[in-house]
Amino acid sequence: MTVKEQYDFWLSDSYFDEATKAELRAIASDDNEINERFYKNLEFGTGGLRGIIGAGTNRMNVYTVRKATQGLANYIIKQGAQAKGVAIAYDSRRMSPEFADEAALCLNANGIKAYVFDALRPTPELSFAVRELGCTAGIVVTASHNPPEYNGYKVYWEDGAQVTSPRDVAIITEVNNVVNFSDAKTMDKEEAKKAGLYNVIGQAIDDRYMEELKKQIIHPEIIKEVAGDIKIVYSPFHGTGNIPVRRILKELGFKNVYVVPEQELPDPDFTTLEYPNPEDPKAFTLALKLAREVKADVVLATDPDADRLGIYSYDSKTDDYVSFTGNMSGMLIAEYILKERTALGTMPKNPALVKTIVTTNMAEPIAEKYNVKLVEVLTGFKYIGEQIKWFIEKGTNNYVFGLEESYGCLAGTHARDKDAVVAVMCLCEVAAWCKKNGITLWDRMLNIYKEFGYYKEDLYTITLKGMDGSAKIKEMMEKLRNNPPKALGNWKVLSFRDYEKDVIIDMATGEKKPTGLPKSNVLYFDLTDNSWCCARPSGTEPKIKFYMGVKGNNLEDAAAKVEELKENLKAIL
Repeated sequence: MTVKEQYDFWLSDSYFDEATKAELRAIASDDNEINERFYKNLEFGTGGLRGIIGAGTNRMNVYTVRKATQGLANYIIKQGAQAKGVAIAYDSRRMSPEFADEAALCLNANGIKAYVFDALRPTPELSFAVRELGCTAGIVVTASHNPPEYNGYKVYWEDGAQVTSPRDVAIITEVNNVVNFSDAKTMDKEEAKKAGLYNVIGQAIDDRYMEELKKQIIHPEIIKEVAGDIKIVYSPFHGTGNIPVRRILKELGFKNVYVVPEQELPDPDFTTLEYPNPEDPKAFTLALKLAREVKADVVLATDPDADRLGIYSYDSKTDDYVSFTGNMSGMLIAEYILKERTALGTMPKNPALVKTIVTTNMAEPIAEKYNVKLVEVLTGFKYIGEQIKWFIEKGTNNYVFGLEESYGCLAGTHARDKDAVVAVMCLCEVAAWCKKNGITLWDRMLNIYKEFGYYKEDLYTITLKGMDGSAKIKEMMEKLRNNPPKALGNWKVLSFRDYEKDVIIDMATGEKKPTGLPKSNVLYFDLTDNSWCCARPSGTEPKIKFYMGVKGNNLEDAAAKVEELKENLKAIL
């Protein structure tokens, strides 16, 4: 059908409710808006759905959620796995509880049990619940750190990780095979409950989740010693982290935890935030204000679904607060875990540290010092979760820690996705260790730089919305793919990796070899002077991201180098 035919169909067909039709009638004179809503189906990608909430085929609504769930149900049934059920969690966003119910009732109508949390929960707790309950799959309704007009839907498999190839492709195929919205089944909620298909979960899973988190604590005695002295400011950014973060810190004994009052409670409009993302310095305005008032040692914030952690540390030399990137906080936690477990003799045999290809190269010398295997995977924490599964299945390594540059990490294997709750816990233990030793977290970070090298990373993002934007992003990638630059200013390109074509090309000799990783629309440039650059279109937002990293002689040198590299990149785009 054409865009106009789709629009008219939604207005006339009895399947769509009156509220949906009223919303569509309100845009009758706006051809551009109609086109944006109906020019395509909202794509079910490798991670699931994510889009703007509203009526239309290219929007997040009960119909697109139901249709996607029918495809998932069809896949589960073909796998003969329907008896184990599906766990479902949701965040504080608009329509999240409604979308969770739509997914549950579609599964129920297909004879598949659903285990739905009684209120909002963090994404990592959903990952934990899938394995704890022995489910075949999991669904979390969230748009993570996206603006308030968005929502999303992510699918997990029985190992607790987001689905990866080839399973993700097979699920996508099943979703795409559900051509008509009316082919998606549903049923009455009360009937589903009576039939034992719709099940509510909550406190018992919370308690078990907390038990598993505490197993990652290395020095409870240090926490106990300084718990009354250290001051922590925390903001959940109106999301799911508020209750679990406060609970774990209280149970560990931390006495001075100050929650930003304006951002404590759920708010789907994120009224106090321009962008609910711990990567955005402006998002910390209220938290830093409170930190200065109470003279906090550390300032923490989790994104709405509590899988990413942002931090600021007090700097005694400037009497101010220093922001940490995801690479910095991840390395701070990783180095502490490796150092302390090595010292105590509690490191497992064949330990492994896992990072993505766009995460700091500082991980290499740290892993080398502590004799830990470093494994590199594609961008996306699902690939780190996948490694945990493979380590267990093959008996090769024991996972210790994993991280990605976008403020996500995981200590332990209780979950198979990044977990900001365990990250808060680990970070606060590091802060306690620093307090006992008379230094700040920032002092500790400077010591790590001094020992392992002044690594610095940056990200350059281009946002191009709509149909035209998507075409421009594709054109930009093809230009770089077909004509890779030989240099970025003073940095020569040593090798060029095209993960879509599974090839690494030596730029000097032309020699080719496989990447060794799954196919993905990612381009990577190894540069001289321990530097690199990577191009990757976002799978969840209308953006193309350029990641880059350098190694400097000191902090100032590294900052200057990465800025120069970014400007050189802009010049060739």
